[in-house]
Amino acid sequence: MTDTTQATTTGRTPVDFWFDPLCPWAWMTSRWVLEVEKLRDIEVRWHVMSLAVLNENKLDEMPEKYRELMKTAWGPVRVAIAAAEQHGAQVLGPLYEALGTRFHNRAEGATQEAIVGALQDAGLPVELAEYADKDTYDTQLRASHKTGIDKVGQEVGTPVIAVPGPDGQGEVAFFGPVVTPAPKGEAAARLWDGTLLVASTPGFFEIKRTRDVGPIFD
Repeated sequence: MTDTTQATTTGRTPVDFWFDPLCPWAWMTSRWVLEVEKLRDIEVRWHVMSLAVLNENKLDEMPEKYRELMKTAWGPVRVAIAAAEQHGAQVLGPLYEALGTRFHNRAEGATQEAIVGALQDAGLPVELAEYADKDTYDTQLRASHKTGIDKVGQEVGTPVIAVPGPDGQGEVAFFGPVVTPAPKGEAAARLWDGTLLVASTPGFFEIKRTRDVGPIFD
């Protein structure tokens, strides 16, 4: 499910995207990359990563509200990985669309009701919501998370994006970009081209500035 070495079935350039549906910034980035998919010869392939897994050894360092958030973070990714294991990785895109729309655009939050509604929206069995409280597929969840996070290191979050390197040599992977609102049209395409340019530069690591606005959902 997390193999990133295979070409796409369409012959377009694969863009592997690791997400945690709880993260509003990953959701913004996903809206951007889907806009890019309309304008550049790419095909997005979805994978699950987990903020709960990423932060499980850092809980003592977190404020109480973030510790509580990390408890909530287990449910959506467990449901997503169960859906992929039982119905194939191709369901992750529609399920993420449904989860993100309910969690973020509709401000329903990562509730059990929102998860059930998202499964219905994605045409998946609502019984998958039961896996929110089960560790049945935690081994697969951790493996998918590790595949993504190993490409960029532990000091980042979600999303992680990986693309083939220039001229098909190797792979370029990066966290982000963190952007709001999600650019549209040629603005989205320009950001994509620029992101690939800097990310594929040997020795390049970081561009950053302080965020002064929260996610702006359409």
